[in-house]
Amino acid sequence: MRPGVQLLPPPPLLLLLLTAAAHPLPAEDGGSALRFVDVASASRVDLSWRNVTCWVCKAAFAALDVALMREANAERVAQAAGEVCARLRLADERVCRQITELFRDDVLHALRESVLWPSEACALLVGSDCGRFDIYAPWNVSLPPVPKPPVVPPSPPRDGSPRSRVLFLTDVHWDQAYAEGSPADCKDPLCCRSDSYNQVDWSRRTAGHWGTYSKCDLPLRTVENLLENVARNGPWDWVYWTGDIPAHNVWAQTRSQQLQELKVVSQLIRKYLGTNVTVYPAVGNHESTPVNSFPPPFVSGNHSSSWLYDTMAEEWAPWLPPEALRTLRMAGFYTVQVQPGLRVVSLNMNFCARENFWLMINSTDPADQLQWLIEVLQQAENKGEKVHIIGHIPPGLCLKSWSWNYYHIINRYESTVVGQFFGHTHVDEFQMFYDEETLTRPLGVAFIAPSATTYINLNPGYRVYYFDGNYPTSSRMVLDHETYILNLTEANNHHHASSVAGAGPVPNPKWTLLYRASEAYGLKTLFAADLDKLIGMFLADDQVFQKFWYLNHKGHISEPCKDTCKLTVICYLRTGRYDDPRQCEHLGLGRREMAEAIRRKTVC
Repeated sequence: MRPGVQLLPPPPLLLLLLTAAAHPLPAEDGGSALRFVDVASASRVDLSWRNVTCWVCKAAFAALDVALMREANAERVAQAAGEVCARLRLADERVCRQITELFRDDVLHALRESVLWPSEACALLVGSDCGRFDIYAPWNVSLPPVPKPPVVPPSPPRDGSPRSRVLFLTDVHWDQAYAEGSPADCKDPLCCRSDSYNQVDWSRRTAGHWGTYSKCDLPLRTVENLLENVARNGPWDWVYWTGDIPAHNVWAQTRSQQLQELKVVSQLIRKYLGTNVTVYPAVGNHESTPVNSFPPPFVSGNHSSSWLYDTMAEEWAPWLPPEALRTLRMAGFYTVQVQPGLRVVSLNMNFCARENFWLMINSTDPADQLQWLIEVLQQAENKGEKVHIIGHIPPGLCLKSWSWNYYHIINRYESTVVGQFFGHTHVDEFQMFYDEETLTRPLGVAFIAPSATTYINLNPGYRVYYFDGNYPTSSRMVLDHETYILNLTEANNHHHASSVAGAGPVPNPKWTLLYRASEAYGLKTLFAADLDKLIGMFLADDQVFQKFWYLNHKGHISEPCKDTCKLTVICYLRTGRYDDPRQCEHLGLGRREMAEAIRRKTVC
């Protein structure tokens, strides 16, 4: 994770857990049990999300288990969460109050249905060192009894072969409250807003016109400017769009606001790219409210996600056929034939997310999505189709059992799944897949594209992929990719004659090419074997790695990545499945360092 990144406030679930310990049931002698929050405050225990200890979590969760046995006490638990959050300085008092109110009903409903023991719940919150979260783990998907076809290593296409040029958009994070001139540094999880106020004495930085290097999201004008530029940079054969439309104001969001932003951005994409370009979307973790709240389909009524999926189906109907819309409405995933011989599968990666508290009820293949994926891939193999998988959260950041099952599926269908494309981390990276027997033969890559948003401390960006094109023997694999950015330093502070003061924002800035992968790294293709060799170059030549680190941050970094930072990043690149230390043993890293690196990646 890049140096200096500030995390979001602790998940509201943790706030509710701490609240339970702060307000225990009355003692039998009529006195009050010692309040956890008073002890923590008196001893100056820092209970931020980054370093809450295992014993604190387990004590709080045990108290909550007792509290939820009494319906009256459950309401008191939820109401007191804001007070505890503020007293422990987990967030600003206003944010504490709003976020606990927003999450209260869904979190308590999920907790009542859950059968987690404290150690299992705390493995979710604190990490694997505190227990095991996958309460039904290890679970396995069922593969059909069809032998895996012989693997034929891919070869580059002949010169002059057709190529497909595909736009990839992810993590727009439009902030309706973005206000030019507002404080760029604040204690809230999101700054540069009309209600932000400068709580940081040393800083007088203000929000720029087109965006800001800080924990800020994008104004709508920058989103439109991006779309204007990609329209001019066309034509596009098609578009992959992997979600996260709303801003990071996760403490104060409503369903109507989320749906309005979904509609506005979907319609802007159609407006600028035109009706002849098909867009294949995927569901991000910020589309719902509360954030990360994606109950499996068996959860019905007002707690279900039908309010979101139904609107997605309405907005995306111009791009998707009826069968895709049916499964989208059911659980947020679908498959479509892009061209003869090529199929796209859009996964709802929220069903593998550690932050999705609904998975405390059942984390075993929620919505039967992986079993459905196997059926799709088997049918594709039977027909000789190639498949691209798109989704928001990279599989290497998923819950362990889900991640390992997905890895197993990619191994079985390595000749069919020829591309995997994700977002979520906001930076430019990838994760490798190797054969399960030896973990040495590279067989797949999960490409992770950079965000449109600046959050945190980044230039806005977008990705262009070049695939082996539409002809009978095409591999449909990634041959190259480009990253384009809006240089905020230039866009916000340009000297031009129209400005009375002599400097000001560029009226219509251009997004420029940051790099082309083949040229930056001297690669002929971006097949799995090529990127495996590139990782070896990172270890052998620090200049190559530092170039990657600069490009990883879209051309805006505060400091280089050395020593443990470098090894942790390389470990992350080599590990396409969660909690697999064998891929990093030769780097001298253990499971603890790996887990910490993954946990820091899940704040977006």
